[in-house]
Amino acid sequence: MSSTTIQTAPVVSEGAWALAWRRFKSDRVGVWSAVTVILSLALVLTTLVGSLASDWEKEVAVSNAPPSWAKQDMQGADGAADVQPVVLYEPSPSDVVDPIAAQWELAQKAVKPAGEKVNALATHLPMGADKWGRDVLAKTIKGAETSILVGLAAALMATVLGAALGAVSGWYGGVVDDLSNWLYNVFHSIPGILLILAIAAVLNTKGTMAVVLILGTTGWTGTYRLMRGEYLKHRNREYVRAADAIGASNNRRMFVHILPNVSHVILVQFSLLTVSCIKAEVILSFLGFGVPVDGVSWGTMLTEAQNDLLVGKWWQLLSATVAMSIFVTALSLLTDSLRDALDPKVIH
Repeated sequence: MSSTTIQTAPVVSEGAWALAWRRFKSDRVGVWSAVTVILSLALVLTTLVGSLASDWEKEVAVSNAPPSWAKQDMQGADGAADVQPVVLYEPSPSDVVDPIAAQWELAQKAVKPAGEKVNALATHLPMGADKWGRDVLAKTIKGAETSILVGLAAALMATVLGAALGAVSGWYGGVVDDLSNWLYNVFHSIPGILLILAIAAVLNTKGTMAVVLILGTTGWTGTYRLMRGEYLKHRNREYVRAADAIGASNNRRMFVHILPNVSHVILVQFSLLTVSCIKAEVILSFLGFGVPVDGVSWGTMLTEAQNDLLVGKWWQLLSATVAMSIFVTALSLLTDSLRDALDPKVIH
């Protein structure tokens, strides 16, 4: 009786990133949050290339025109829009040298060819207008470009800086750890707003890049403290010792073996820093260190809305707040889902 040998294919276990991707796809909230964040980033890219909201500075409506869905009764008795004509020039008696010639010239200016239409300012817009007659919806879309780019860039800079310093400090210890802790204590001992203003005064520049540098160089301390603790905890665990036994280098153990197991901490810090940087941009713009006067962001819109609320004009505040809330909430939920997917201790 002959025996047959059944050969089976070797079982290949999934890697950490493949497991995380499979866990993330099963989270519906995380997937929808990712879609919202991707659409927001696509909107920012569209405004960057000038395909959308490029004419946000134009005066397209009357001052403080209300939203279409909450417009006031601005109709005349005959049902037509009560739009007053705009007088561009009206000569005063002291300016008139020849009354007959002046009246003739003024009459010639007033004559319009047959069929030509006058571009009257709108009395209402989808999200209303500000006191200069600019479309609030276009301002909100254009402001998303500045606020999201500032928030993401500054948070990315602070997260990378804090994670790198924390990883090196926690892994090597000794003199490197002492120097890193000294630098952390210097930055952490100064109140945040004072440190931001001090760096802003030293840079002596304004604009988006200045805001990113200010927030990026002041927001890394929390990430550093958490990452240092994680690397102190993981550097003596069994899987790291096993990697050392097979000859893995320090960099490979730090960034290939340990980093995937602590990436959920980095993601949470990135989400929190993004929200904090968007809020800090509001403060810097209000104090004059943020977005220049010829630019727009959610922060400058909220600053303008303070004066608008005094006269009962609330739609600019609503538009900027809703846009900021949608993006911040989606980013926070996406970060929570990624944290759960990447954390090996979470049971799915």
